Amino acid sequence: MPDPLDRRVVEAYWVGNELLDRVGVSHIGDSMEERFRFRAGPRFTSLTEGVLAGGVPHHSFHVFCIYPWVGLLGDDRRAEQALTVLDRCRIRWGRVKALSGDQVVVESSALTWDGRRLELGPPMAETAVRSRDGVGMLGVLAVGDWVSLHWEWVCDRLSERQLASLRYYTRRQLSIVNDRVGQSGPALALG
Repeated sequence: MPDPLDRRVVEAYWVGNELLDRVGVSHIGDSMEERFRFRAGPRFTSLTEGVLAGGVPHHSFHVFCIYPWVGLLGDDRRAEQALTVLDRCRIRWGRVKALSGDQVVVESSALTWDGRRLELGPPMAETAVRSRDGVGMLGVLAVGDWVSLHWEWVCDRLSERQLASLRYYTRRQLSIVNDRVGQSGPALALG
């Protein structure tokens, strides 16, 4: 894609779509080399392992493999904050249960950490912001709609295809972090 802001490219990064699997490993690796080798120093090799294990340029890859928060899960003083940051920063999905002015109650699965693995917990109700003083990022919502969330904001209504993609790429990245990388975030957190 010549335009990095093409709707399909933006959707691939935030929600996921077929474009992600068209990006070659060497292209991702070269991009990471350019952006992160100097900043990561000796830790750079552990970052590239996520790409070699199947990581793609999706927001969940950045949250779980690039940002340092996964590595803080093993620090009892920072684990709760790290889990909150990881959960809120990832793009998650939720089903609208109630609407009230600028706020929406959605049912969504938060990340859990059992000391060894990052997982998705059971669906729970949370309140999210859809607008401020009636100004927001999307139009009309209805109870039953599936939406994407980032931090405390409802970002967009999800089609069935988008919901399936977001679930797939999130679970794929969690699998890479938990099972496929020798120096995954949880492995690093546990020493």
